[in-house]
Amino acid sequence: MISDNDNDHSDEETPAIFIIIGQICKQMGGEKKPVHVMLAAPDEDTAVRLCLDALSSKGYAEADLDQIGVMGGMPGDEPHASAYQGALEGEVAVIAFD
Repeated sequence: MISDNDNDHSDEETPAIFIIIGQICKQMGGEKKPVHVMLAAPDEDTAVRLCLDALSSKGYAEADLDQIGVMGGMPGDEPHASAYQGALEGEVAVIAFD
């Protein structure tokens, strides 16, 4: 028997966690450094927009985004595991490398 409550499992589903890989810099024309950004979004376009908004709010002047993909599950290594958990909780996790 299927009731109305049986049809809605959206709260139990894990959202799509995107990873965006690129390069960033604090000053226009400055030296770019690698970055990985993890976030939950309904589609790629939204993920890119949220990523750029987050980078801008953190003071980055330029960003070249090279790759985007959907994570297949929780990564085993830090700092990506913490970033993935943050993304599940609605954060935009920025991992900047020096």
